[in-house]
Amino acid sequence: MEKTFLLCDCLGSQDIDAPALSKATGLPCSKVYSCLCTDQIGTAAEAMAAGNTVIACQQERPRFEELAAEINAEVPQFVDIRDRAGWHDDRGDATPKMAALMAEQQLAAPAPRVMDVVSEGTCLIMAPPALALEVAEMVADTLAVTVLWQGDYDGAVDPRFDVVKGDLRKASGALGDFSLTFDQLQMLIPGGRGAPSFTAPRDGAKSQCDIILDLTGNTSLFPAPHKRDGYLRADPGSKPAVAEAVREAMQMVGTFEKPLYVRLSESLCAHSRAGQAACSNCLDLCPTGAITSAGEHVAIDPMICAGCGSCSAVCPSGAITYDAPPVDTLFRRLSTLASTYRKAGGTAPRLLVHDDDHGAEMIRLYARFGAGLPVDVIPLAVDALAGFGHAEMLAALGCGFAHVDVLLSPRTERDVIEVQAEIARAISGSDTIRLIDVADPDALETALVTETAQPAHDTLLPLGTRRQVARLAGKTLQPEAKVIDLPDAAPYGAVLVDTDACTLCLSCVSLCPSGALGDNPDLPQLRFQEDACLQCGLCANVCPEDAITLKPQLNLTAQAFTQVVLHEEEPFACIECGSLFGVKSTVEKITEKLAGKHAMFASSEAAKMIQMCDNCRINAQYHAQNNPLAGKERPRVRTSEDYFSKRKDH
Repeated sequence: MEKTFLLCDCLGSQDIDAPALSKATGLPCSKVYSCLCTDQIGTAAEAMAAGNTVIACQQERPRFEELAAEINAEVPQFVDIRDRAGWHDDRGDATPKMAALMAEQQLAAPAPRVMDVVSEGTCLIMAPPALALEVAEMVADTLAVTVLWQGDYDGAVDPRFDVVKGDLRKASGALGDFSLTFDQLQMLIPGGRGAPSFTAPRDGAKSQCDIILDLTGNTSLFPAPHKRDGYLRADPGSKPAVAEAVREAMQMVGTFEKPLYVRLSESLCAHSRAGQAACSNCLDLCPTGAITSAGEHVAIDPMICAGCGSCSAVCPSGAITYDAPPVDTLFRRLSTLASTYRKAGGTAPRLLVHDDDHGAEMIRLYARFGAGLPVDVIPLAVDALAGFGHAEMLAALGCGFAHVDVLLSPRTERDVIEVQAEIARAISGSDTIRLIDVADPDALETALVTETAQPAHDTLLPLGTRRQVARLAGKTLQPEAKVIDLPDAAPYGAVLVDTDACTLCLSCVSLCPSGALGDNPDLPQLRFQEDACLQCGLCANVCPEDAITLKPQLNLTAQAFTQVVLHEEEPFACIECGSLFGVKSTVEKITEKLAGKHAMFASSEAAKMIQMCDNCRINAQYHAQNNPLAGKERPRVRTSEDYFSKRKDH
């Protein structure tokens, strides 16, 4: 059953053309109401009771959800076409943008993968002495509290919480599973008269807790502390901040669903091979430390991962993919927004990518108190702003957006998205990708002023992996280009070989994680397929002759999918059987260096073994005099005659 859009012009403050929206989206729309949340709420109740309703309002969402509960109706879906489209000072028609936003809302998103996190409320409080006692007394009836005390303790024994002294040397984990290591740990002894005493200090003491309430004002225990679930920090001098941290701590008891933000395919990871380092992009950029080295691949701790998406954006092989939601869902959203906008009569749309917090609030304030988004600027809310990498930017341009702006938030991982934008600009061959770093709506209005024109290229359908979509977008945006030079951090490129230095040892071939480098089993050749190259650098790291360098580029020709010979030499023919083996120049160099100069090849016969294939070398070694592999002479086989002769002698 199709869903019906319930439209409201919010007291006549926006123009909504219901027939045009229905025609553009192919979805049924109600007539345009003016006050569904108040005077006409009965109409909303009737629509919700009928089911399959989408209310075109986000501001009053709580009110409608409460109404659905009261009438035992299914909770409706919501889409915001007022703040994001209807409220604007442009003279243009906002109908194409409204239609695009409504069509996007109808896309089905897969249910996120989650894991259960259990917190029993064991809490470690770290704070100055007076504040520590105050907070402990506040939360003791809700949480199982241990206070890490600093200095001498002369307070009374409170049976509701524990007091320990010591130095917290190491902390790891997240909500429900923090692991702690203490030095000089002393536990309060509750018995005795007078001031409480403590046990003897102990180093290396280990403990666990579910929540850490850090009110010391000192350096954070973890990188990106605001992203660490269960770790609450506040300035001890700020009473509102302390109160908020305490309130959050008291709510962290029970079973919670932790989203599994990323998916890891270990077999695709190009982190290392045979102990040799290669790609470490995700390790270098993870703000929380959730990614660690695990041999030939990386490992991701789902408890620590905060879902920033940086790892997915910089992973060259696709071993790490964002999964909340998957990247193909984002590609479908981009395609739907652009195609619906065009179908409704819009031209030259611009995309404004933003997060659900800072960016969404900026747009709301801009709409209510400022000019509002221009009618050609389509907002796209994403959970992981840093995960909107070069492939996604290129997909947006390829789908028909004339311009892509990314509205940064104060907590956006800038290093990641700046590099990704640089790669996208190089592949697109234009400066139509911008990063907007503003903190107030008035500045956003200024930043969005730009000249745009309808894209002249064909539109693409973004299907496949991020690498495939980036390549397809490159061919779409620069149809005449053959090879595009890219910045150093790009995951596409060529391998250059110094043929004078290369000995065709093929160490690079045996360790290449993507199979971009290959050999020829019949001839001494080093082959290369550019489309498979990740620019991980492993080949350059393992080359004993330092003969390999990398060249970031995107080859858009068909040659990128074929194996080309980077270096080849004449094979050597075995002097015994004539079969080809090895490299002629290498065999000749070894012969020159070892023949007559090494104890194993001192004689001319022994030196000839260098110029033999494996089978002939083994045969020659076996039959050679003074063969170190030969045993004693085999005894003669005894016959019947031997036994008869022995019997005659006796």
